[in-house]
Amino acid sequence: MKKRICIALAAALWAFSSPAQAQQNVSYRVSFENAVHHEANIKATFTGVQTPTLEVRMARSSPGRYALHEFAKNVYSVEATDGKGKPLTVSRPDLHRWIVSGHDGTVNVSYTLFADHADGTYAGVNQTHAHLNAPATFMYAPSLEKAPIQVQFIPPANSNWTAATQLKPEADQMRFSAPDFQYFMDSPIELADLKWREWTVKDKGIEQKIRIAMHHLGTDKELDEYTEKAKRIVQEQQAVFGELPRFDFGTYTFLACYMPGTPSDGMEHRNSTFITGSRPLSSGSTGHLGTLSHEFFHAWNVERIRPKSLEPFDFTDANMSEGLWLAEGFTSYYGNLLLHRANVTTEKEILNSVIFAVGFVLNAPGKAYFSPVEMSMQAPFVDASRSVDPVNRHNTYISYYTYGSAIGIGLDWTLRTRFNRTLDDFMQLLWKRFGEPEKPYTLPEIEQALADFTKDPAFAKDFFQRHIYGKELMPYETLAQHMGLALRPAQPGKAVLALEPLRFNKDQATIAMGTFQNSPLYGADLDNGDIILTVEGKKLKDQKTLDELLAKYKPGQKVTVEVMQDGTKSKKTITLIQDPKLELVPLEKAGQKVTEEAKQRREAWLASKGK
Repeated sequence: MKKRICIALAAALWAFSSPAQAQQNVSYRVSFENAVHHEANIKATFTGVQTPTLEVRMARSSPGRYALHEFAKNVYSVEATDGKGKPLTVSRPDLHRWIVSGHDGTVNVSYTLFADHADGTYAGVNQTHAHLNAPATFMYAPSLEKAPIQVQFIPPANSNWTAATQLKPEADQMRFSAPDFQYFMDSPIELADLKWREWTVKDKGIEQKIRIAMHHLGTDKELDEYTEKAKRIVQEQQAVFGELPRFDFGTYTFLACYMPGTPSDGMEHRNSTFITGSRPLSSGSTGHLGTLSHEFFHAWNVERIRPKSLEPFDFTDANMSEGLWLAEGFTSYYGNLLLHRANVTTEKEILNSVIFAVGFVLNAPGKAYFSPVEMSMQAPFVDASRSVDPVNRHNTYISYYTYGSAIGIGLDWTLRTRFNRTLDDFMQLLWKRFGEPEKPYTLPEIEQALADFTKDPAFAKDFFQRHIYGKELMPYETLAQHMGLALRPAQPGKAVLALEPLRFNKDQATIAMGTFQNSPLYGADLDNGDIILTVEGKKLKDQKTLDELLAKYKPGQKVTVEVMQDGTKSKKTITLIQDPKLELVPLEKAGQKVTEEAKQRREAWLASKGK
């Protein structure tokens, strides 16, 4: 006991008498001498350290992601010195932390970062750019999380790199600052020979700047066309909420990287987003702008209309939220819808995106296992999470992106048909109640908001109990009719043997994944890796051969299948089912009568709202 008291007293006297009573600051210097081999050299300086030892660590998770990613695995050559350059002792109690002792109130930590995955979660460095997600890049000291931060980048010699980030720019074009750790870790950086486009949006008398910082191999014309479409998307999103958020420093930045070998991804942040992909702008893909639309909608929904369960973000553990069906799912719905309102996609394309979400949920076995709330809470298992053991998620799980999108569609159609209101109006209410004041919400508060919005508490309670906390699906076919749309089988009368992908080789087909519970193969006790040798005595050369064979049959009929399971041949009788693929088309194109009221609802739903 006496020894512990003496140690505690010594530590207290050290802290009181130490020059570390100076103001706390954190600074980073980042250079790229070995960029060709994907390395960044980083020096972190922590001043005003007020304890005998300093703990520094690498994050294990990243804003916008919910799983663990163990960023420390890419850090090596760690060394430390004090303010006078004296080497300090560094110990490592676990994989994520380093303990530095013997300092004089200042601790300099230098290390090398390997970075070769330029997506929204990790970091990527090569001769053409440095793509830095902060949690994947920077060591931090938990005891200095409230300290202001400065970062300076030293581009490779003879490069034309500029820097794009939401961090506050300083006088030096390669120096930026953040008020604290949480803001800094939410601020990605792209350094490259960037091509810049920007425009000003006036909103309630306030002018704000929207910027695109593009790293690509395309032409200025392609970037100009991309920018014009982005402008229309921003305008349509502004119309949904009635206003833009007030961006820090009056600026929002799209950090776009479309380079060969770059993973496709998008990641939202408070005043910026990473958008990445390997396809050039010349590919004509709407996927680039689809990601842009999705991530910009997050500037309202999740960055400011934010679940309380994500406040504050925990960088030491996985982050779980029960509200991702709203935060991510509604964003997915609007990301696609607003592409159409911005005249980027056709009516057929938006209806296809709607039926993809609705049809998936209607057909997925997972809806019997977990509610949307429970699906949301599983994000740490699935959000870019990796494991080597097989899982049964194809039967037990539906992505909260897809599930939430389908809920957004159903709620929008319900509000339009039952209350003569829209989901746009409801999102504006959520913005005023939670987003603009930046008050994190709970699900009971969202239910109350829906009750206030519809002036029908019984409806709100029933909706949440059945469709959010419960597993009951919304009446999509009836709702579609009210919107002047027909939800129907895409190929009525078409019989299918398998819902799973088959891998054809040597006149036989191998089941390429675990079978779905509603698949004929599952009912015949077949599973991943089992081999289909023949169907009705005929060998299977390819998918076309199978399709031609099944064209002679109707759903409900049976076929004899010879299979190989665990080295043993056997024959099974399989009952064919109706192809579950659905389509969504205007009633008049389906040969059905549409009322003027339903037609007007459909047109109002899809029409541009931007000024």
